[in-house]
Amino acid sequence: MIDVRTAHTSELDTAILETARRLLVEVFDGDLSDDDWEHALGGVHALAWRGAELVGHASVVQRRMLHGGRALRAGYVEAVGVRADLRRGGYGTALMDALERVVHGAYDLGALSASDEAVPFYRGRGWRQWRGETFALTPDGLERTEEEDEGVHVLPVTVPLTLSGTLTCDWRDGDVW
Repeated sequence: MIDVRTAHTSELDTAILETARRLLVEVFDGDLSDDDWEHALGGVHALAWRGAELVGHASVVQRRMLHGGRALRAGYVEAVGVRADLRRGGYGTALMDALERVVHGAYDLGALSASDEAVPFYRGRGWRQWRGETFALTPDGLERTEEEDEGVHVLPVTVPLTLSGTLTCDWRDGDVW
């Protein structure tokens, strides 16, 4: 049985957060910037354990998305990773099960930016590829983010979504999606 525990960032001590960050650096082959880590904080973390060893991490944080003339509360999934030797062993599924419960219980929609390799995983879970244009509300105004269009996926929860419409995310440093 896979042991997944959830906790808000404020409930995790420094040692666990540092362990999670080191795991993600390893999972992403060193490609985890300070901004990437910052994006994973401030929400609910799902932590997968194998005995006393942390082997998987994912988090969901609140963001604002604009769609259909409304500001929506989005549960934005970040920093999903499982140790390489344990992939395809159910850990990713267990992490997402935990986060999707949070998304369904607290948000208007779920959203994430998926790598090409992860797209089949998310689609198999009911996440839908955004087909319309994406934007970011930046300090300089609305900016088109066309390089992100195909990677953005959503999980409808409480509001109808027009997947061919426009979707705008709030601003943050680093990768906006």
